[in-house]
Amino acid sequence: MATPKSVAFYTLGCKLNYSETSAIGRLFEKAGYSENKFDEGADIYVINTCSVTDFADRKCRQIVRRALRKNPQAFVTVVGCYAQLKPEEIANIEGVDLVLGAAEKFRILDFIDDLSKSTDKGMVQAGEVKEAKDFVNAFSFGDRTRSFLKVQDGCDYKCSFCTIPLARGKSRSDTVESVVANARKIAEMGVKEIVLTGVNIGDFGNGTEVIEGVKPKKEALFIDLIRQLDEVEGIERFRISSIEPNLCTDEIIAFVAQSKRFAHHFHMPLQSGNNKQLKMMRRRYKRELYEQRVAKIKELMPHCCIGVDVIVGFPGETEEDFLESYRFINSLDISYLHVFTYSERPNTLAFEMPDPVSMQERRRRNQMLTILSEKKRRYFYEQHLGQTRPILFEKSKTPGMMSGFTDNYVKIETPLQEALLNQTHVAKLQEINEKGLVVV
Repeated sequence: MATPKSVAFYTLGCKLNYSETSAIGRLFEKAGYSENKFDEGADIYVINTCSVTDFADRKCRQIVRRALRKNPQAFVTVVGCYAQLKPEEIANIEGVDLVLGAAEKFRILDFIDDLSKSTDKGMVQAGEVKEAKDFVNAFSFGDRTRSFLKVQDGCDYKCSFCTIPLARGKSRSDTVESVVANARKIAEMGVKEIVLTGVNIGDFGNGTEVIEGVKPKKEALFIDLIRQLDEVEGIERFRISSIEPNLCTDEIIAFVAQSKRFAHHFHMPLQSGNNKQLKMMRRRYKRELYEQRVAKIKELMPHCCIGVDVIVGFPGETEEDFLESYRFINSLDISYLHVFTYSERPNTLAFEMPDPVSMQERRRRNQMLTILSEKKRRYFYEQHLGQTRPILFEKSKTPGMMSGFTDNYVKIETPLQEALLNQTHVAKLQEINEKGLVVV
């Protein structure tokens, strides 16, 4: 096989996907491939998909078409969560040559042995998700300022709306030693911030070796990992991407409050502020626990940023259920929301549940919570005006500007000063601009 000249990547979905795309990119690099930007054209395209976002099929088709417009003869491979859940569906998309499942994606070079375009549907290499037993470490690189570092994969929870266990398999983790070694590598590359990612990172510590169907006892917990990471020189800031409220213990909160490097920013999924809905969703907590967690964070870190995931329009959510949830969220001292409109997922418990909410009503509820999120974020930002805080600057998508985040996740936008890029600079927060961002 003649070595192709180039490969290009497109990533859909979460921070975990970005870390894994980078890891796959390094496999190609070691094999002698050069990496192009997606719109530059390439001999091979790798599309890393997501199953959480709506319209996964439509988005995948759009990206395949974009790739083939750049090079009609390009070899197109699709990997990721959507590829594991719907491999045959993706293989039938015109222009797709290869579909790889969760256990196969990191062996991508083993499958790319014939770079000729498919005349029929694409080849599928996607075994059962239970075959995805190994942990493959990954981190993103390319953004000088920030890297997404994978510490955990898969999930043992059985939330009634979620397909992630079907797409990624059982919970499994890296070792503390390996994560720390990767963090040091990232520091040597000049990156200043690491975001810890995974599917359920608070569940860190599950080994990969299963004996007679029983997982080994955890050798370490998430608190042990973050204590070790806090000692890594060269990284100025660690952030926890998302952590389940039942796993966000008082011990973790207290550690972050006094740590040297962990940002005062928590993102905790709530999904509903109504206990009836939480039970139907098969979440592992009640709203009272969530309220306690928020109170503890704010007691120890009054300036801490707290982000919240919420699902609207889950089956059986009455108007009163939604309003109860809305009032609960409004009462919490949180900083912003990520609002998701419930969408039916085959092979989940919720898919069979009665009393679906109309799509029009789901969208209305989403809009109400989106407006609440904007109010919460603005109030949080207003509380910090006049304060002086450390900001890690990076390039903005807006020409002539740079952006950044404070230590507690207030987003900044200000005129570009090249010398400050990828540097932490202490500045006074002056005002909120028309975009809702803070100016220094």
